Amino acid sequence: MFGLKADWSLEVFERYFTLGDYAGGEARWCPGCGDHGVLTAIQKLLRDEQVAPESTVAVSGIGCSSRLPHYLGTYGFHSLHGRALPVACGVKSRRPELDVWVATGDGDCFSIGAGHWIYAIRYNMDMVVMIFDNAIYGLTKAQTSPTSPKGMKTNTHPFGAFVEPHNPLTVTLGITNVSFVAQVVDWNPPLVYEALKAAHRHKGTSFVRIIQRCPVYAEPYIKELQSDPNRFLLLTHDQGLPVNTSVTRQFPNQLVHNPRDLPAAWNVAHDNSAIPLGLLYHNPDAPCYEDSSSIGMDMTPETRLQALNRVLDTLTI
Repeated sequence: MFGLKADWSLEVFERYFTLGDYAGGEARWCPGCGDHGVLTAIQKLLRDEQVAPESTVAVSGIGCSSRLPHYLGTYGFHSLHGRALPVACGVKSRRPELDVWVATGDGDCFSIGAGHWIYAIRYNMDMVVMIFDNAIYGLTKAQTSPTSPKGMKTNTHPFGAFVEPHNPLTVTLGITNVSFVAQVVDWNPPLVYEALKAAHRHKGTSFVRIIQRCPVYAEPYIKELQSDPNRFLLLTHDQGLPVNTSVTRQFPNQLVHNPRDLPAAWNVAHDNSAIPLGLLYHNPDAPCYEDSSSIGMDMTPETRLQALNRVLDTLTI
């Protein structure tokens, strides 16, 4: 029918959002960049979950992936290098009802922002943290990043990186109060979508590492991964990410892994013989910082002062 939205249905909603409601500026990533697919997955998920654009905030640091807030039709905050997580935590602490999405890269998060990464996981505030990991500093033209594989030639290491790459999965799984850790590849859209959907529905900090294509500065590394599905290990479980045949056909190596088992998750992440894909760990019972910090926020100033005095009376000087 003329004039109706493309995904209109007979069911009447008070407000109904389509993909166009989540579209921001035209995405100007390089052709073939994996960021395009992740952006599409986020927009589809927000549409499917019918999250109001005005209640959604995208926060980023610096890097190619950090252009994401410009391309979403939501609120956004393009922060400083490595500072996406403290900004996102600040937004969540003052406006806990908002949907907070964080876009950060391997250099942005694991290098200059490493301290913030550790404490954001520990605080476990309710947000989705997406790490766009292409193993290179792309925006500044091909310097070695914390996850560049050993031997990878870059502008800063023309003869090849000589230190083994950082393992962000084992580090994250070792942080106190970790609650959600997943890993996917951008060239498998169904898996990306399911990971982001599970992350969004989880109450707490959802850490989703997305191994992502950079066709300009990391093409040999990514093509090697894409051409050899035996490099990957697909994690399956009834409490993990739902996977259909289009996913299982692409990854012949599979492991039934219970995401509630933290030691098993760490062992899977630590095993360098295969790259795990799926949900490594999920603890829905981990306490969220904003829940604890909001205790007493409804007190009157007088009651809050009395409570503070009681605390001071118990201190020994």
